[in-house]
Amino acid sequence: MFPRPSDPVSKDDLDQLTPEQAHVVRKLKRVSLVSGLIMALGVASVLGVIGYRMMRGKAVVAGDVTATLPKGARIVSTAVADRLLVVTLDVAGTPEVRTYDLSTLAPVGRLTFATAP
Repeated sequence: MFPRPSDPVSKDDLDQLTPEQAHVVRKLKRVSLVSGLIMALGVASVLGVIGYRMMRGKAVVAGDVTATLPKGARIVSTAVADRLLVVTLDVAGTPEVRTYDLSTLAPVGRLTFATAP
């Protein structure tokens, strides 16, 4: 009476089903369609992210770079953290931290410290 899962359900078979069974079959088809669309959207998203990362421009490689420091400044320490080059300076007795992008050596930020009056 019921077709095997590999056999498609024809219109004649649907006419032989009770209304409740036909409703379940229609509902199952709808759920399968929604599930397939969600899966296709997920695959398309993953492929889109992979394509974006492959086609994204490469970073400019830094060549010889000379960073200018304030007069009288001396380098206290250097460190590398999270794609950044961190340089600690002593500028006339006041500490200062400068950060540079590690791939391009472009200045990213500057942190100065001052004493409160």
